[in-house]
Amino acid sequence: MGLIPARGPAQPVPVSIQGVGVGSRIAPAPIRFVLNWGRRYSLWVFNFGLACCAIEFIATSMARHDFIRLGVIPFAPGPRQADLMVVSGTVTDKMAPAVKRLYEQMPEPKYVISFGSCSNCGGPYWDSYCVTKGVDQIIPVDVYVPGCPPRPEALLHGILRLQEKIAGESLADRYHWSPAHHIRSVSAESLQAPIVAAPGPGAPAAPPSEDAPA
Repeated sequence: MGLIPARGPAQPVPVSIQGVGVGSRIAPAPIRFVLNWGRRYSLWVFNFGLACCAIEFIATSMARHDFIRLGVIPFAPGPRQADLMVVSGTVTDKMAPAVKRLYEQMPEPKYVISFGSCSNCGGPYWDSYCVTKGVDQIIPVDVYVPGCPPRPEALLHGILRLQEKIAGESLADRYHWSPAHHIRSVSAESLQAPIVAAPGPGAPAAPPSEDAPA
């Protein structure tokens, strides 16, 4: 005699509630509050120090400012254990693929703080041929901290603003607001491509300049 299952056949999970944010879609409001509270005060930081702003980040983690009291744990062992990436310093076009690669290795949900003018928009080097005009050109940024360099108090304020954002967010809205994923699709080849393509073997010669001698 065959066994009779206690339940009927398993029903497939609708595609609309698969992926990140499933709990936010089906959980009641008190549970969502507890989930957001846990993420808010357990931010493991993956520091991406690229220039002098990294010194200010280190000062923020020391005893005088001590952002561990805010629930921020500095210096995660690696990107796969981190929740928050703090990009502090100048992002060059050569470093941009590494920033994007390490960001994609972080588990969801993940957050980014752009710390300092150089990571916000290029800073005093914005017109350089090799500087990325802001880290938000390659990865999404949640909080911008201005300054050159910003003081540790500015980073503390940015962390508090990020925690306020986490406390009121819905992961369903964060990751399912559009059919495409929120991460910008920028390939490493496009970031390393030359500004001007080299002419081919059959390309016509450039016309002579008016200032050229006859």
